[in-house]
Amino acid sequence: MSENFEAMLTGGHPNSLGRTVEVVDLILADRGRLKELYQCYFSKDEVVRLRVSSAFKRVTTAYPNWTMDYMDGIQSEIAAIDQASTQWTLAILFDLTRQLLSDLQTLRALEIMRNNLANHDDWIVLNTTMKVLDQWSKDDPELVDWMQPHLQRLAKDPRKSVAKQAQKRLKT
Repeated sequence: MSENFEAMLTGGHPNSLGRTVEVVDLILADRGRLKELYQCYFSKDEVVRLRVSSAFKRVTTAYPNWTMDYMDGIQSEIAAIDQASTQWTLAILFDLTRQLLSDLQTLRALEIMRNNLANHDDWIVLNTTMKVLDQWSKDDPELVDWMQPHLQRLAKDPRKSVAKQAQKRLKT
């Protein structure tokens, strides 16, 4: 019997990938195990959830259509997880699957990312969300208008990376 993913993603330094790449390789060899990875988002261990986000990003990069089986849950259950790594990964997953999202899923993705840009304080969440929303706004003048006051606010952020990202987006 193979080792379960939660056990594989537990332990080690919180900023390390641990065995994330090994988990991804197992999923790429057996798509049926993606459900097991998704269930690890509900772990009580925030390091496990961080690594699940990293693994999901890698799987979605390889096979965006695989993630679509979980998109409704990602946009409801996973979006409700109050953890920065989960929130910034959402923007990446939405961007990687953008062409596959239904109209309703696209609206929900925009709602989640708008909420994160307006209300989140984590610098990676803000920077990642700004980048993705900037890309999506190229086809959406209404989104451009919505983003302006948020970018202006963030352009004054004391964190240099957030301020620079917002200033860059304001120029485009």
